[in-house]
Amino acid sequence: MNMILPKPLLMIDWSSFFFGEEGLEFLLEISLRTFIMYLIILAGLRLLGKRGVKQLSIFELVVIISLGSAAGDPMFYKEIGLLVPIVIFSIIVACYRFTTYLTAKSTKIDDLVEGKCTYLIENGEFSIENFGKEGLAQDEFFSELRQYSISHLGQVETAILETSGNLSVYFFPNENVKYGLPILPALFENSCTEIVKKNTYACCFCGNIEEIEPKPKHTCKKCEQDKWVAAINSLRIK
Repeated sequence: MNMILPKPLLMIDWSSFFFGEEGLEFLLEISLRTFIMYLIILAGLRLLGKRGVKQLSIFELVVIISLGSAAGDPMFYKEIGLLVPIVIFSIIVACYRFTTYLTAKSTKIDDLVEGKCTYLIENGEFSIENFGKEGLAQDEFFSELRQYSISHLGQVETAILETSGNLSVYFFPNENVKYGLPILPALFENSCTEIVKKNTYACCFCGNIEEIEPKPKHTCKKCEQDKWVAAINSLRIK
């Protein structure tokens, strides 16, 4: 009587699993394609100039993504010849060069393509309108400020969001540091709507500073919000 052996749970063709349907020869071709595309990408980035590599605005990010998309397919699709990405790269680089030429000649075009820098903090308080336009989360922004050893907004004269996405911060000198909204989590979490004792408070929404008497509720004169936290005026530790 012949015994019927159970079939294995997984029937895997390990050759196809590792090499695909094309075999080892195509892996060698992919290696050559990838090396050539690597050289083309390096050449493309070099033609973009140092500005395009050092920092990425929205415009430059679009260019880099376009280059990456054009470079990917020819690396492993054998039906796509290498002349195709070369043509695409040439067009992208030419468009980039032409656009940068126009932005250098026209401020309006530069503002349209690159955008404008945005003042997020002025004189130790949030610029509410500008902050809202950028769609920044408050926690995320506080985290950025803490990287500069900032513990409250009263230490900051101006904070500017650059077109590259970097944050530029200018500080008050120590003798001009004033009361400000604390951005350390342990302090900020002590916010409240009911004022139980007279103190200097900061509005949690805009950073406005007010001396407030005890009361069940107090509305901010600047933004009309009613959530407060005790302000601090400690100096910045560098």
